[in-house]
Amino acid sequence: MISIPHKAKQFLVLLIKLLIVGSAFYFIYNQLANNDKLDWQKFITVFRKNQSVLGIAFILLLSILNRYFEILKWQNLAKVIHPISLGEATKQVLAALTAGIFTPNGVGEYAGKALYFQKSEAKKVVFLNLICNGIQMILTIIFGLFGLLYFNAQYNVITTKTVLILFGGFLAILMFLFSIKKIKIKEYSIEKLIRKINEIPKSIHQKNIVLGICRYLVFSHQYYFLFLAFDVQLPYLTLMAAVTSVYFLASSLPTFQFLDFAVKGSVAIYFFKILGVNEWIVVFISTLMWFLNVVLPVILGSYYVLNFKTKNTTA
Repeated sequence: MISIPHKAKQFLVLLIKLLIVGSAFYFIYNQLANNDKLDWQKFITVFRKNQSVLGIAFILLLSILNRYFEILKWQNLAKVIHPISLGEATKQVLAALTAGIFTPNGVGEYAGKALYFQKSEAKKVVFLNLICNGIQMILTIIFGLFGLLYFNAQYNVITTKTVLILFGGFLAILMFLFSIKKIKIKEYSIEKLIRKINEIPKSIHQKNIVLGICRYLVFSHQYYFLFLAFDVQLPYLTLMAAVTSVYFLASSLPTFQFLDFAVKGSVAIYFFKILGVNEWIVVFISTLMWFLNVVLPVILGSYYVLNFKTKNTTA
């Protein structure tokens, strides 16, 4: 086995840190500077018209709560390995978010959290992070399906026959997965996965679900309040149905964190165009949501990445 000198290892770790943080900031700058759909003049005009210190503080508070609930979720699940403090959970979540910003569907986030644990615990960390993200995806699907059905009932985006086909297909997939749960692929099976999930105490699962619901309600309503700030006057249920539908459909598409607002923005334009909302407003709100809930946490996470210390070095 090749032995890397201590100083060389320190330099390599520093180089990786700078590469992660530098890449994250480059992708953020590139998306904000080169998006020709962002009309900053219109944004400044609306901002000056509706600017409110309390309004801005409220929107920022929702961003803090969004990430706070995610941190609480991870702190709750990490207890399966060993208890961690709120500060440690914050460090791990924000650093992992920064590491995952330019990887497909935030895959780098899994590796980012694993680095804070012993190598022998890496598989458990990845599994728990899957549970953490999985409940959020399930909630997005549940709320999204109800939102899509309500939106479709109002505007007939797709036919009733298509809705029945989609639900039939969804049920068929569930039945298929249930029927093959004992089939193993490289020593893994759905049955084994279910057993491992059931090994986690119910109290942890219950808290994870409650925190997941809180987080979903926070970021979906942040979207809602931003539309109100841009003078979009639509019935609450109609607007929320569109928001939940956008999150549901956008989350089902493979993407990168730094392109998240572009994907959600494209889906949102389709839905809100039906509601008569100007395209530039939809693009700006999607960009603001991305900036508040991804960019700002990544900036904070960069500090933790740069100060990260491996288990075997003091650098």
